Formats: sequence, C-alpha cells, structure tokens
Amino acid sequence: RRVMALMAAVRALQPAARGARRPRTRLHATKVEGPSMDQVVQLCRQRGFVFGSSEIYNGFNGFYDYGPLGCELKKNIKDLWWRDFVHGREDVHGLDSSIIASPAVWRASGHVDGFSDPMCDDKETKKRYRADQLFVGDVVDDATGDVVGAVTVLESEDVERDLAKAARKLCKAARRPVAFRSVAECSEAEMARVPPPGAPDRPGGLTPPRAFNLMFETRVGAAADAAAAAYLRPETAQGIFVNFKNVAATARGFGVPGGVAQIGKAFRNEITPRNFVFRSREFEQMEIEYFCSDEGDAWRACHAEWVAACRAWLVDRAGLRAELLGEDVHEDLAHYARACTDITFRFPFGEQELQGIAARGCYDLTQHQEASGKSLEYVDQASGRKYVPQVVEPSIGVDRLFLAAICSAYAVDEVGGAERTLLKFSPLLAPVKAAVLPLSKKDPALLEIARRVHDDLKRRYNVQWDAAGNIGRRYRRQDEIGTPLCITVDFDSIEDGCVTVRDRDSTDQVRVKVEDVAAHVVHVIEGL
Repeated sequence: RRVMALMAAVRALQPAARGARRPRTRLHATKVEGPSMDQVVQLCRQRGFVFGSSEIYNGFNGFYDYGPLGCELKKNIKDLWWRDFVHGREDVHGLDSSIIASPAVWRASGHVDGFSDPMCDDKETKKRYRADQLFVGDVVDDATGDVVGAVTVLESEDVERDLAKAARKLCKAARRPVAFRSVAECSEAEMARVPPPGAPDRPGGLTPPRAFNLMFETRVGAAADAAAAAYLRPETAQGIFVNFKNVAATARGFGVPGGVAQIGKAFRNEITPRNFVFRSREFEQMEIEYFCSDEGDAWRACHAEWVAACRAWLVDRAGLRAELLGEDVHEDLAHYARACTDITFRFPFGEQELQGIAARGCYDLTQHQEASGKSLEYVDQASGRKYVPQVVEPSIGVDRLFLAAICSAYAVDEVGGAERTLLKFSPLLAPVKAAVLPLSKKDPALLEIARRVHDDLKRRYNVQWDAAGNIGRRYRRQDEIGTPLCITVDFDSIEDGCVTVRDRDSTDQVRVKVEDVAAHVVHVIEGL
C-alpha cells in the first residue's frame, strides 16, 4: 500500500518528472564519509555475514559464501522486496524461470554475439584487465610544458588523485595528468603510448582492447560436442520475456500495464571481479519487467513512476540513508533503449550504480517473436487490438543491496564513555530481530520466564538466546550485528512479571509485561 501511494503521488507530478534529465557523469570519483571497505569486510567476516568461497583451498576469486547472519539478511531483503512489489500490488505477478535455457534464447537476445566487456592483457606479466576500468593520462612537465610520458591507473574512488600520484613518480616536476580517459576509448595507435598500471617505463605494454564474452558456457547431456553447448544465464530478464504469453494466459487479473517479477541467480564471468560482493561472478537479481502500451510515449510516465517508487522503497522500506543515494540519467543508450536511469549509492570505494530502471521499448519481445516464430503479442480485451508491449525494467542486485545496507547501517558512537560499533539496520532487514538475555543461567524461575519469551518470539522471527558474559558485553555483541531489540530477563521479572527491552540505536530501556512483549516487538519491527 505504501509503494502504491508513492506511485500515485508521482503521477500527480508527472510533467516535472518527465523532464528530469542531466548529463551522465563519472561516478567512481565521489568521496564519502563512513566506514572503509576494510572495516566492512572485516565485520562481515568476523560476525558471519560473508566468507570467501573455498577458503580452506585459498579461496576462489569472484565467489562468496554467505554465513548465518548473511543468509538471514539476504532472505530478509528478498522477502521484503517480494512482499512490497509482488504481494503488495495487483498488477505484478511472480515467476521462477530456469537458470539454464535453450541457447536459442541467448542468440535471439544478442548475448551470444554482444554480451562482452573490453579486455586487455599486460604483455609481460600476462595480467588481465577490463579496459573500461583502466584510466590513462598524459604527464606534462610543469617547467617546460612538454609531454614526458603517460601513466595508467585502475578505477578507484579518486582517479585524478591516483593519476597525479603516479605522474609525480614519473616526473617530479609534473603537474596533474591532463585529458585522462578510459583505455577502452584508446585507438590502436594510442595504445602504443599506454603503459600497464604501475609500469610507466613500459609504454605499449598492454594489448589492444578486445571483446570478452561474459557468459559461462556449459554442456547439457552426455555428449560433449558443440550441439550440447548451453549457458548459465547472465540475467534473469530473458526468462520473463520468453514466458510472457504463459503468464498473460494463466495469471488471474494480468493485463497491460502490468508486470512480471523474478528473483534468481545469474552468472557473469567478470574479467576483474572487485569490491567484495559488489561485482562478483555469481549473484542474485531482483527484476520486474513491467509491460505498458506500445503507443508513442506511454513508457515515459511508467518509467518515471518506477524511478520514484524504487528510490522511495530503498529509503522508506530498506532503510538506506537518503543522503547516500544519487541519480544518474544515461545519455549514451543502447540502440533499442528509450531511457535508462540509475539510482546510485555512495559506497566506500565511490559512487556506483545500485539499481537500474531501463525503458527497453519492444526490443526483447520482438526479438524472441521473430526468432521463435511464435506470437508474443498482447490482446487488449477491451478493444481487441493486438500489439507487442513496451517494457520498463527495474532491476537491482541482491548482493549490491546487501552491501549498501551494511555500509549505510555501519556506525560508531560512544556509550558510557566507551566506543561501540553498531549496524543501524531497518528492523525489517535486521538478520536477528531480538535477543533474549537471561541475567542468570542458574535461577530456574528466571530461566523459565526467559525461555517462554524466547519461544514465543521464535514463532514469528529469528531470535537469539544469549546467556554468556556480562550484560554490557552482550549488548555490544547484538549492536554489532544490528539486532534492534535486546530483552533482558532479570530477578525483578520473577516478582513483577516484566522484562527490560532495550533499543539498539538510542539504548533507551523500557519495562514491558511478559504477555505484551510479542506485541511490542511486532510494533517495532513491522511499524504496526
């Protein structure tokens, strides 16, 4: 209901939203205040949010395992998204398509021929780079004005700073490099002057950029020939497009405008996975393909509504801090795209895309209709008109939202003269909703009350039982994993039938009757 109300408000402001466009900017150079990536990674590792895959075998680059708290946080993200955008709406229906589909799907969609990143290699070390994540700049001698060479650096939170630092190593009299650009934009002739990162004495040490297909190939069946080749899906969207007619024919109440939602795994053979779970080779997506009329600019209102609704959901429901979000309207679009707007987030490594909302026109359904020979037209029940709908696609990665939620929630403050680290998660996302802390492990009457409270809450939420250590230390443990409420059962509880409920963020404490604890927790978590 909240999301629908927000979208209704956006419709009233549609003329203003329709004109909101600005030039696309470089997002990787934005500095932010907050935790460093080292602090985030350390907390995730120590508290059981995320582990590197295959750690006992020295790890496997680009893959991660989610621990006890991590899988709870991911599940809460997915459940909340599904509740609000599928169960909370009458015009969106769910789907769960297969990870491996007919190779014909990926040929029709263009992934076999065109789903690639530019790649280049260091000719000497054989190290591989994504060319669009390398930046090169000319180094100018400040005294003479002569170009004395070039330096190359990897994408970072401040590319200009890193280039200037590299330039000073090459020439002490150098000023900041000028006219820096992506290596992917360099011509073959210009590549003769481009050195590898950290090796300005080796101009021309990189191979020219070439296309590298990102799809993982596998084999289906007993044969190992080319006819058995198939792919792990690089996105979940195509499964929705090829099932458009199936959903339209079977979902009660389906119509246009209307959408199909899916949450599922996708796989991309990234050249250089980096920044923890932000860019990995196995990830989960939450996508909606929202179909609208094929007439003229009907997609514009739909696109603007989804941009506003997604941004509002990230703040009001997922609990991200509004000041960490930005917006990037693409100017350079794919040939089939009508518009694309990214909702960005200021990560510790810079501002990057968190969610994309793309207006894809009729391209995908038309491609599959032509390649399969099967009609994917929608029949309007009122007019009888047949047409291929346009589509607006809100898409967000579960893993990126997971990382954004931790970065947004990470805080350090002081309580009682001592520093504490805490995660200020939205209660809806918190992996543990409440912790029950019996003050004594030996008093049977006290333990009986604590167990009754714990078992009652356990039927509704993920709740922890923590009876080890002094009460202050137990509070700190729960603060660090983002538990919104701590419920302490003390000796007074035996006499007055009340427990102490402590709030994570304010540390305020209130006494609540045992029979009212469940209602109090539901009120805090659900806002009811």
